[in-house]
Amino acid sequence: MTIFLAAVLGALLLVLHRVLVSPRRLARWVDESFVAADYGLVPREELDAQRSGPPPAPYRIKEMQAVADAAWEGHWQVAEAYVEAAGRDWDERWSRTEFLQQVASEDDAWLDAWRAARPSNGDAATVHAGLMVHRAWEIRGTAYADAVPRERMNTFRALLPAAIEQARQAAGLDPENPGPWVVMVTAARGAGYRREQFQPLWDGLVARAPHHYAGHWQGLQYWCAKWLGSDRLMRAFAEAAVRQAPPGSPLAGLHLHALEELAERTGSSALPAGRRAKGLLTEVAASLAEVAPDNEHLPALRHLLAHHMVRTKMYAAALEQFRLIGPWCGARPWREGDDPVRAFELARGTAAKLSGTGPAPQGQGSVA
Repeated sequence: MTIFLAAVLGALLLVLHRVLVSPRRLARWVDESFVAADYGLVPREELDAQRSGPPPAPYRIKEMQAVADAAWEGHWQVAEAYVEAAGRDWDERWSRTEFLQQVASEDDAWLDAWRAARPSNGDAATVHAGLMVHRAWEIRGTAYADAVPRERMNTFRALLPAAIEQARQAAGLDPENPGPWVVMVTAARGAGYRREQFQPLWDGLVARAPHHYAGHWQGLQYWCAKWLGSDRLMRAFAEAAVRQAPPGSPLAGLHLHALEELAERTGSSALPAGRRAKGLLTEVAASLAEVAPDNEHLPALRHLLAHHMVRTKMYAAALEQFRLIGPWCGARPWREGDDPVRAFELARGTAAKLSGTGPAPQGQGSVA
């Protein structure tokens, strides 16, 4: 009984400590007493607010630059080979397709030459369709609809049907590739497709790639309240992604984007924070732990995960995410204020202080 009472008392004291530490006192502790290395974290002076994660491997940067340079010089064959090299890795193939859209947005003469030389090439048609959507969105801008001038909005909506038709033609040229369907799903949102119009496009996408990350992100945007859905529908869509994410896929991170959409509309204080919310974050963490370290989406998702774990008082779990993040603090949760380094330091210091783990013994707190 004595041991039981001691355990209960210890747990109660820990809870009281977490409750009674005011934000001001906590911030002062982070400024004056927090030694990151004592908790297995990168020292403050090594933090980098320029990026959310490590830069791509040098060989990838060189490869992409070489593809861009060759395309701008008129050698579209290099771009064709680049996207084809991804094979049936549909996430990677889409990433390369998006990159070629960026290259074409600077100068698309090479894309016109590619399409003229290879009229039956589905990748060329998909890049063109995606570029059409990109240019339409540039005209619209990123503001909410009620803040976009009517003339720009009308032009935006007038351009999208042609982009959807181009994407349909691309799908006919390459029936197995989900890329054209990602373009259609994206354009359908801007075109204001009703749900019965949108559903066949979504079905076409997931029939070809059930766990396509970029496709699901576009689907999440369709179902959010600021477009054609609601908070309830968006959350249901994101939570289904958590359940369906296969090992190695970042798809479960879609739940974190849903939380960010909610925060943007309602404020962080209105976000779910109970047992179910913590359970979902735990599931997301377990899923992301199986994603390859060099996955392009992983760094940003880890930042969001750590942020929401701190918000829901999952301090020990958040501390582990901060250890995995390392020195990079140029991600969205920390950039919302004037000082991302300060915001990041306060968040991970809070996780360290309230995690209940305490500093590592002397000589054991260095970062691996």
